[in-house]
Amino acid sequence: MHAEGHAPGRIAVLGSGETSLAGGRVFESLARVLPTPLQVAVLETPAGFEINSDRVAGRVADFLALRLQNYRPVISVVAARQRNTPFSPDDPEITAPLLGADLLFMGPGSPTYAVRQLADSLAWHRLIAHHRVGATLAFASAAVIAISAFALPVYEIYKAGHDLHWQPGLDLFGAYGLKLVFVPHWNNAEGGSELDTSRCFMGRYRFEVLRAMLPPDVTVVGIDEHTALAIDLADGAAEVLGAGDVMVVRGHEARGFAPGGRFSLAEFGPFAWPRPDAGLPPAVWAEALAVAEAAAAPSQAPAEVMALVAQREAARTQRNWPLADHLRQQVAALGWLIRDSGAGPSVEAMPGHKTRTDSDRR
Repeated sequence: MHAEGHAPGRIAVLGSGETSLAGGRVFESLARVLPTPLQVAVLETPAGFEINSDRVAGRVADFLALRLQNYRPVISVVAARQRNTPFSPDDPEITAPLLGADLLFMGPGSPTYAVRQLADSLAWHRLIAHHRVGATLAFASAAVIAISAFALPVYEIYKAGHDLHWQPGLDLFGAYGLKLVFVPHWNNAEGGSELDTSRCFMGRYRFEVLRAMLPPDVTVVGIDEHTALAIDLADGAAEVLGAGDVMVVRGHEARGFAPGGRFSLAEFGPFAWPRPDAGLPPAVWAEALAVAEAAAAPSQAPAEVMALVAQREAARTQRNWPLADHLRQQVAALGWLIRDSGAGPSVEAMPGHKTRTDSDRR
């Protein structure tokens, strides 16, 4: 079931190397079918506990700006670092760049920190809603683990010596009936001959103990370094990109897929389409639809303007009049007027004001 005529976007899950040559090729394969100029949002959250989290995400943004320059990327780093701070993932303005993005990326940091900060947050809900109406998602490093049904606490076990255990993840694919655990760095060999650091630094023996702790209906997806799995929910298929293999371990069966290999999502388990708005606050779903419909309309205001209009509608629904007025002023500063009517808001260009429309993107 697609979202009222909108198909969900692709999802790329990288085993490592988001800023490597192999990672660049993955991003380019995603960008090739997206609008130009390409609107990109880099979510800072997994590294939000680090003093230099802006540079952790900024390095990825700089890489994408160079690697995707042929697609004229407009890149925003979303500083949604920590709840109950001025950089909260629940702040509407901090997370606003997620609304108009064609490609949303989340990467390095701590998996368990990312889960704590994003679970049921506005940032996560906006990311999910905009994916369901067509935005492409890309995850690497910590974020790959965080989107699992159960998140592997890598640092806690490998660095701090905690007992083997799992923690609840963001469960991105749970809405589709799939219980997936993603394990990046599947073939890591940093330990050399003295220490097995495969299976994301757990080693084969420890990982088998960990896998036995998972519910029997969970599928483990191991992704080699400098490798990605591109998942197309609308097409019901996945493709291996990059230098290594992807391993799918389900029950007592394990199947490996080489670069260029394609397979059905049935390899993951029984697949089911959710209601498009399942698990989402109504206001977030409404703004996602508004942005998607605006982007599809010819000669319409750009997506970032319609994202602000959608935020204003959500603020009006919540009777947050100061925020609604502030958002109207932001739209006006971009050269557009909001017209309210019984059928909902519309926008028109201010006379004599130089504006960019979505037709400029084609």
